[in-house]
Amino acid sequence: MRRGLSSLESRMVLLLGLAGVSGALVYAGVTQWPLPQMLVWMRHDMGIDLGAPAHFSFYGALIVSVLLLLPLTFWLGHRVMSPITKLLRALEGAVASYRDGDFSFSIAASRRDELGELIRMHNALGQTLREQRQNLAQRELLLDTVVQNTPVALVLTDASGRVTYANIAARHLFNEGRTLHGLDFIELLSDSPEALRRAVEGGEDALLTVEMDGGEETFHLSQRSFRLQGRPHRLQLFRRMTRELSRQEVATWKRVIRVISHELNNSLAPISSLAHSGAELARRGDTTRLPGVFATIGERARHLHGFIAGYASFAKLPAPQPVAIPWKSFLDGLSLHCQFQLRGSMPEQPGWFDAAQIEQVLINLIKNAHESGSADDEVTLSLTVIGRDLRIEVADRGPGMSETVLAQALLPFYSTKRSGTGLGLALAREIVEAHGGRIALANREDGGLRVSLLLPLGTK
Repeated sequence: MRRGLSSLESRMVLLLGLAGVSGALVYAGVTQWPLPQMLVWMRHDMGIDLGAPAHFSFYGALIVSVLLLLPLTFWLGHRVMSPITKLLRALEGAVASYRDGDFSFSIAASRRDELGELIRMHNALGQTLREQRQNLAQRELLLDTVVQNTPVALVLTDASGRVTYANIAARHLFNEGRTLHGLDFIELLSDSPEALRRAVEGGEDALLTVEMDGGEETFHLSQRSFRLQGRPHRLQLFRRMTRELSRQEVATWKRVIRVISHELNNSLAPISSLAHSGAELARRGDTTRLPGVFATIGERARHLHGFIAGYASFAKLPAPQPVAIPWKSFLDGLSLHCQFQLRGSMPEQPGWFDAAQIEQVLINLIKNAHESGSADDEVTLSLTVIGRDLRIEVADRGPGMSETVLAQALLPFYSTKRSGTGLGLALAREIVEAHGGRIALANREDGGLRVSLLLPLGTK
């Protein structure tokens, strides 16, 4: 870069030096030789009098020199500024081209000074922009192909509610395959089911079932607002869930049938065997062993009754009736059913939930904590108010859960216990979500499991 700078600088110095020498020569030619001698020769030998003196004064010579140097000055100025002017015009055209999104503009570079280096850097920049534009166009084409062919209906609307983009699924869902561009989306929904229209106008995510094409369709609606090119837009995603929910429903029923069949076989097979043994003992007259047989049959029958009752309680869970709950009396009642250590202090603000249902949840969680193999004094319960929510945590120091078990532990009928029904944590989740809260399971850093219930706090 320094060599280029010296090259252009040397040219400027050379031209300025040439201008200075030219000025001195012109001044000498006007005052000394040859202009004075030419004027004398023309006057005496040829008889031509131009009216000019043979010898000019200082100021006269200066004026004549300036008049003679003006053409040379303009020529030198043009020679100096011509390449810079051409480059500026070329760069002006390049900037205008880039502003219009055309990066194919390049400038011919034949100079070896810093102007040539600037031209080469500009051309390299243009090449980089062209490559980036091409890669971006390819990615946009790939993204558009994916979006257009996804089964999820996608609609993008501007601030006025008009559709700016819609994929194939959206066109078929809302306009019989015709384009949606420029249409008012709310007006377009006037022929759609009322539940779908209300969900869109509500502006929140929703799972809804509507009557369409002579049958029921379940949709998951997801809505997001964002700014695109500085302007507000809204994105709506409509995902058909009917087929997926049907598959999940069938899978759930199969799991239920397997669990019930397994439990019934485990109870009915011994009952059938014991009934046969009891009949044989009665036929032989050996009545001393009959009470034990009948007791075992009764025990298996009670177990089966409890199993069926557990399923019934899960299926017939009543809606919660939240009320203000004083912590002292609630924890005293809970301690009568299970053993735990209270960590921290009780909140000053009372709880707001259905006491019987949340007590059922905590008894189940604390029982699981003890069954994990944790020491009794390591099974803890803590209560924390976070903003407008209450967090209840049950923790232990057992082995915790694997990632696979953590991902499925809250699903109905999933159990790692040989005699488990898989309803305990699922029932806890059902109760907590019915309260408008959520439940989460996580392994503790130093070993053990933490189950967190987050419940909204209310007022009377």
